[in-house]
Amino acid sequence: MTSKTTLCLWYNGTAEEAANFYAKTFPDSAVKAVRLAPGDYPSGKKGDVLTVEFSVLGIPCIGLNGGPIFPHTEAFSFQVATDDQAETDRYWNAIIDNGGQASACGWCKDKWGVSWQITPRVLTDAVAHADPAIAKRAFDAMMTMTKIDIAAIEAAIKG
Repeated sequence: MTSKTTLCLWYNGTAEEAANFYAKTFPDSAVKAVRLAPGDYPSGKKGDVLTVEFSVLGIPCIGLNGGPIFPHTEAFSFQVATDDQAETDRYWNAIIDNGGQASACGWCKDKWGVSWQITPRVLTDAVAHADPAIAKRAFDAMMTMTKIDIAAIEAAIKG
């Protein structure tokens, strides 16, 4: 079954490279098709890679090599829920070690400018906790972090 919704991500000639990285980094991710331009276009020539169909964690995407006019911003991000520190570290380090940039509160940006939130489930659950004191302690701890440290979040939960 084909999804009725596909995320379209704009790249400056690097859609295939990005899709291949996502496919090797995240489970349930794959490059499905590479489409060449049937003619010249503002950012490329006939025969250049125009679009790449891929999935990231099961989400259908298309990468469009549209040129430099529309860069990625933090207004869009993939949020990846992780189950433990090893998984958090694996995804975070894969993005950072491949030319990415760390940011605050579990956010990072890959080398193509796409933003990612690598978010342990323990943090999401704690910030939504029914006890406002627990939620605040977890939130305050998160606000001091770049990559999320699960042990520090668990310590904040306990008070």
